[in-house]
Amino acid sequence: MQDLLDKIYRDNDQLAFRQLFLQYSDRLIVFAASLLPSREEAEEAVSDVFVKIWQNRAGLATVRNLNTYLYTAVRNTACNYRIRAGRMPEMLTGEHIQVTVNAMAASPEDMLISKENLRKIESAINLLPARCKLIFRLVKEDGLKYREVAEILEVSINTVNTQMAIALKKLGEVIDIRQHFGWME
Repeated sequence: MQDLLDKIYRDNDQLAFRQLFLQYSDRLIVFAASLLPSREEAEEAVSDVFVKIWQNRAGLATVRNLNTYLYTAVRNTACNYRIRAGRMPEMLTGEHIQVTVNAMAASPEDMLISKENLRKIESAINLLPARCKLIFRLVKEDGLKYREVAEILEVSINTVNTQMAIALKKLGEVIDIRQHFGWME
C-alpha cells in the first residue's frame, strides 16, 4: 500500500490513484451510508474525500495509517454534510448500516455453510444494536484493527472490545455453531 501512496504523491500517478479509489471506495461508501441518511449522500461524501486527497496528494507523505486516515476523512466529511443540512452532527450510531455476509473463499469448511446459514448469520448481525453492528462491520467486514476502529469512531479500545464481545455473544446465541458446522451430537 505504501508503494501506491508513494506513486500518488511523488509521481502524480493517476493510475495508482484510481487503484486506491477502486480498492477503498465501496467499503467507504458503506461506512458513509451508516452515517448519512441516503446512499447518494454517502457516495458524494466519499467522492469529495477522494477529490480532496488528489488535490492535496503531497500530504499523503505524512499518512501513517491509510485505513484510519480514509475512514476518519469520510467520518469528518459526513459530519460536515450533516451540519450543513441542519442535522445534528452526532452521527456515529450506524443506524442505516446493513451487513451482507458473503461466502468466503471456497475452503472445505466454507463450503459447509449453506445459503440458509448465511442468511441466518446476516439476519443476526443486522439485529445487533446500531453502534455494535457498525463496530462489528468495521472489524469483520472491512478488516480494520480494534485500535483503528477506536481511532476512527473516537471511542476507547475498551469500547470496541466490549462491543465486539456483545456482538459475538449475541451471534452465538442466535446461531447454533454446532449445527452450523455440522457438529451434531
